[in-house]
Amino acid sequence: MAQEETAGRTPLEIAEPIDDRALYARITRRIVPYLFLLYIVAYIDRVNVGFAAIDMKRQLGFSDTVYGAGAAIFFIGYALFDIPSSMVLQRVGTRLWIARIMIMWGLIAAAMAFVRTPASFYTMRFLLGVGEAGFVPGMLLYLTYWFPSHERARAVAKFMTATSLAGVFGGPLSSALLRLEGLGGLSGWQWLFIAEGIPTMLLGISVLFVLSNGPTQASWLNFQEQQWLVREIERDRTRYGATHYHAFADAFRLPILWLLIFVYISVQIGVYIVNLWMPLILSSLSTSKHDSSWIAGLSTLPYLLASIFTVIAGWSSDRWNERSGHLAGCMAIAAIGFALAAMAANVQVALIAFSLATIGMLSAMGPFWALMTRSVSGSAATAAVALTTTLGALGGFTGPYITGRLHEATHSFTAGLNAIAAFAAAAAVASLMTKKVRA
Repeated sequence: MAQEETAGRTPLEIAEPIDDRALYARITRRIVPYLFLLYIVAYIDRVNVGFAAIDMKRQLGFSDTVYGAGAAIFFIGYALFDIPSSMVLQRVGTRLWIARIMIMWGLIAAAMAFVRTPASFYTMRFLLGVGEAGFVPGMLLYLTYWFPSHERARAVAKFMTATSLAGVFGGPLSSALLRLEGLGGLSGWQWLFIAEGIPTMLLGISVLFVLSNGPTQASWLNFQEQQWLVREIERDRTRYGATHYHAFADAFRLPILWLLIFVYISVQIGVYIVNLWMPLILSSLSTSKHDSSWIAGLSTLPYLLASIFTVIAGWSSDRWNERSGHLAGCMAIAAIGFALAAMAANVQVALIAFSLATIGMLSAMGPFWALMTRSVSGSAATAAVALTTTLGALGGFTGPYITGRLHEATHSFTAGLNAIAAFAAAAAVASLMTKKVRA
């Protein structure tokens, strides 16, 4: 009888059933902490100029406009090369291309220590953006190879907590490095760039030995697990219509994509105001003669709180399989935070305000990317993610640059912070609208 039941069945059908919870847990343990580490160093290299700004501006004589433009021009280089870099990544594989990206931007990040003029500052920030282009889309697409959409918000949220913890680790680390003032004839801000660029290059080399290009090349999965996961991912894509949006041009025909891009631009404007201007805003409100290292340490609190709430938001979004409402709630919290920051008259209130803004902006990333990536696959997924991060980079440029110009013109951060609060509120409305827009 047993022989009759198994006749004509494949080995995969006869094998023991897969424990999906255990498998996803093992995948999470295997790849997410490593991707998390890569993103932490990426984010530190991207925003450490915010911690260096106080001493750097004073020693090099940079105005608010020069600093704001230099901090923001990173995103021009990033935007110009993000889509091309992402398309190359899809062709040559994650392992080789992510290694190339990290080694290149680590070299440029360390070389930031030798800027002397506004022109050299602009050039190095632009090249840093070029070097990092394709990294975030590559990481997000890599997660779609391993997790179906109903598991993805938690995985993305854990990965995205790197943006929060980069601030937690980056603040004390930058504070310590800034105290190396004069060592070896270099300023503290120069040591900051050098010491935070070298680990990126080393990690880039490690990618060649750690990452596989997907489940079918993962030696730590057996054949049955590999095939089950491939089928599960394909089933998920079919359920949400991803198999209908596979070619590169398909991404541009998705109505929901353009709503989500607006949300992402608003997020990036807010995130980089916090990253690049929060230390200077806190310093401007301080009535005590605290040095830049004290401000850098104080700036870790918003990121620490955001790292906790990012995981909670991702868990809740997956638990209820709900994206739009979670995204709208996060953006509403961010809007309240920026509006409160615009009214802050002391460091304590500003710190509470920036904590709310940071929690809202960074906690949005889990539900946002789960919603973005579940409706497309193949080249369309590459195009959708790269287009989103590319246009988001323009938001990252606009916010810091306009903030610098407005502050120089009005001698106040109020107008800029109120504008960002309005963008976040509009993004909350757009998030709710995604419920009614078919992918």
